[in-house]
Amino acid sequence: MSHASPEAEAPGGPTPPKSYARGRVDLRAIGLAVAAPVLALLVAIVVTSLVLLATGDPVGEVWRQMLTQPSASQTVIIINSATVLYFSAIAVAIGFRMNLFNIGVDGQYRVAAFAAAAVGGEAWLPGPLNIVLILITAMMCGALWAGIAGWLKVTRGVSEVISTIMLNAIATGVVAWLLARVAAEQEAGSNDIGTKDLPESSRIPGLSLVPGTGRQVYGLIFLAILVGFLYWFVINRTRFGFDLRATGRSESAAVASGVDVKKMVLVSMLMSGAVAGLVGLPLLLGENFNYGTDFQSGLGFSGIAIALLGRNHPVGVALGALLWAYLEQQAVTLPIATDVDDSIVKIIQGVMVLAVVIAYEVVRRFQRRMEQQQVTRELAAQDKRPAETTGAQA
Repeated sequence: MSHASPEAEAPGGPTPPKSYARGRVDLRAIGLAVAAPVLALLVAIVVTSLVLLATGDPVGEVWRQMLTQPSASQTVIIINSATVLYFSAIAVAIGFRMNLFNIGVDGQYRVAAFAAAAVGGEAWLPGPLNIVLILITAMMCGALWAGIAGWLKVTRGVSEVISTIMLNAIATGVVAWLLARVAAEQEAGSNDIGTKDLPESSRIPGLSLVPGTGRQVYGLIFLAILVGFLYWFVINRTRFGFDLRATGRSESAAVASGVDVKKMVLVSMLMSGAVAGLVGLPLLLGENFNYGTDFQSGLGFSGIAIALLGRNHPVGVALGALLWAYLEQQAVTLPIATDVDDSIVKIIQGVMVLAVVIAYEVVRRFQRRMEQQQVTRELAAQDKRPAETTGAQA
């Protein structure tokens, strides 16, 4: 069952004309939506070029290197990195659709990955069943860690931004303490601090999608695609998703419609945390096979930027994740090829996110003005027709 936008169904709001309510394809609106990210990229290029000129670095060489086609091996790395970042961005996007800022994905996936690695390393279940147990453990731990912030918000009114930031720090400390306990139980003289390695039967093999390289694409890329589809389906094709979007846009309107806002906040945080729990699994099941001190960090904060780039849409988020992974990979070769510090890529990413946010806001306001003008014209046309009919009858 499909629903109209929350604004159209708000109590006391005007009922749009039928031709408008059907959602006719507006090529101008589509063009504006496409122009927003393109404009943001151009702004990022211009600003970064000005920075390079100010520091005396070779602008042409930098962009020539940044736009160089990745090798086959680099392509696999980009796809794998994008898969991990996609989970992170979808977790953030779930909160955004509810008007919640889950800035704690970093802590949630750390706790989840450690717990999943610890449980999986014990090999309590055989083969595929152990993989299922790892997935469930990661999602439950991520959901419970995010649920703390959700519970504090609905019961004590604590901002999820503050609570999730604090929970990030707590998660880092808790996992470090548990890793120290694991290290104490390992053999003397061992420098490898981490959980037990997953058994061979509990590892997900990679895919040789790009021939000619010694690297494989994470097998969990299919899980990322499934998560993206389920996210789209739940948000756009279910009553729960409609209530979630309605609450995020207008809490007062949602309450008037009978939505339990506190329940929606808590469930949204649990869902966001469950997806966040999957962030570390491609690395755990497809590359590292344990959780140690060298496990990749900072993935949660990249997810925030990518969710903004993708405008919380699963396809847009996928493109944003690929772009983000591409820039990070190009940053690796930039100092070697041009003697320019790879921190310039951070400038590109930061300016790009800022420009996208501004561009989307400008487009949103312009589209709203266009819609209002369209509704006004159609209402005026409807009012004019009865007047003309009455005059003709007279």
